[in-house]
Amino acid sequence: MIRIPKYTIGTGDRFGRQGEAQLGALSAARSKGIEISPVWNKSYREHSIIGTQPEDVRGEADSAVSKLGWEAPYFVDADHINLKTVDAFLVSSDFFTLDVADAIGANAGDGAIETFIKRREALCGTFEVPGLDAPLRFSCDRLREIAGKYLFAVQEAGRIYRRIAEAKNSDTFVTEVSMDETNNPQTPEELFVILAMIADAEIPAQTIAPRFSGRFNKGVDYVGDVEYFAREFRADLAVIACAVREFGLPDCLKLSLHSGSDKFSIYPVIADALRAYDAGLHVKTAGTTWLEELIGLAESGGDGLAIAVDVYRGALQRYQELAGPYAEVIDIDRALLPGGDEVAAWDGGRFAAALRHDSACSDYNPNFRQLLHIAYKLAAEMGNRYTDAIDLNRDVIARNVGENLLLRHITPVFGKGEE
Repeated sequence: MIRIPKYTIGTGDRFGRQGEAQLGALSAARSKGIEISPVWNKSYREHSIIGTQPEDVRGEADSAVSKLGWEAPYFVDADHINLKTVDAFLVSSDFFTLDVADAIGANAGDGAIETFIKRREALCGTFEVPGLDAPLRFSCDRLREIAGKYLFAVQEAGRIYRRIAEAKNSDTFVTEVSMDETNNPQTPEELFVILAMIADAEIPAQTIAPRFSGRFNKGVDYVGDVEYFAREFRADLAVIACAVREFGLPDCLKLSLHSGSDKFSIYPVIADALRAYDAGLHVKTAGTTWLEELIGLAESGGDGLAIAVDVYRGALQRYQELAGPYAEVIDIDRALLPGGDEVAAWDGGRFAAALRHDSACSDYNPNFRQLLHIAYKLAAEMGNRYTDAIDLNRDVIARNVGENLLLRHITPVFGKGEE
C-alpha cells in the first residue's frame, strides 16, 4: 500500500503556475530538518471555474518535481470529490478526498444501523482511550444515535472508495474521508464511532478530516476559543491512535485540517500537540497561493497592479455571485471594504499591505483579503492577460509564494520548536 508520510501539506494552486515555488519552500524546509511532502490539490469546482483539467495538476506537480530533483514522496489530490465528480480524477490523482459532509444525517436504514450496533456492541459501556482525561462512555442508544447521524455518510464514502478501487489498484492511492464541511463539529466520541464505521466499510483511510469547533474562514485566522480547540485537537489525536489499534485501520492514519491556511493563532497549539503525541498531520493551504500571486502582481506595479485593482473592483460589483458558494467559510464586513476608487489610487505596496496576512501591519484588512480569496473567477475570466502577467512577474511572485508557505505555515506547524 502506498503510505502517506507523517507530515503533508496541501499546496493548492488555482492557476497551476507556482509548483516550483511551492516545492522550493518544501525543499528549504527539508534543509532545516522538516520532512514534509506536498499534496497538490484542486477541486472539481476550481477546475470548472478556471477551465483546467485534473491532468493539468499532475503535469504541474511532475514538472516541478523533475526540475527541482525532488526525491521524496509527493501526491496529487482529487479534492472534495463525490460519486458525481470522481471519474475525471481517476487517471491523474493518487490521493482522493472523499467529501461526504452532505450525506451526514441521511438515513442509512434501520437494518444497517442495527447490524452496526450488533457488530460493535463491545463498545457499549465505558471505553478507555489513552490520552483522554476521561473514558468514552457509550450506551447502545447512544451508538444508535451516532450511527443514525453518520452511518450513511460512511457508506457513501465506501461507495466512492470502491469506485476508485475498481479503476485503480487500491495499493496505489491514498484515501481521505472528509466530514468538515458541515455546521456542527464531531465530538471525540463521535469520531471514534465514525472510525469504527470506516473500518467496517473496509475503507483504508489514511487521513480523516473532521469538523472542529470555531470558524475556519478562508485565508484568515481562526475565530474561536483557542484553548478549547487545543483540547479538542489533542482528544482527536488520542482517539485516532486508539482507533488504529482497536479497529485495524492503517497505522499511518492521521488528522487532516481543512481550511488550515493562515490559522496562525492555533498553529502553536497544533505544533505542541503533534510533538506531545508524536502524531502526523495533513494541512491544506488552498487559495493562499492565489493571494500571493496578487500580492506579487501588485508589488510589480504597472499592469500587474492594474490587474489586481481590476479584480478587486469586479469583486465588489459581483459580491453576491462570488460569496454565495463560500457563505459558510467567509465572514466579510462589507462596511469595512475600501471602495474601488480608493483602491485604484493605492500604489503596489499599499495594495500588498492590505492583502498580506500580517496582523501587526495597520494596513492589513481581513475583509479585503477574504473577498479577494474568493475572486479568482475574475482573474480566470481575464485569460491570457492574467496568466501572462504572472509569468512575466514570476520572480517576485515566487518569492512571495515560497516565503508564505515556508515561514508562515510549514515552520510554525511542523518545525521542531527551535525555529
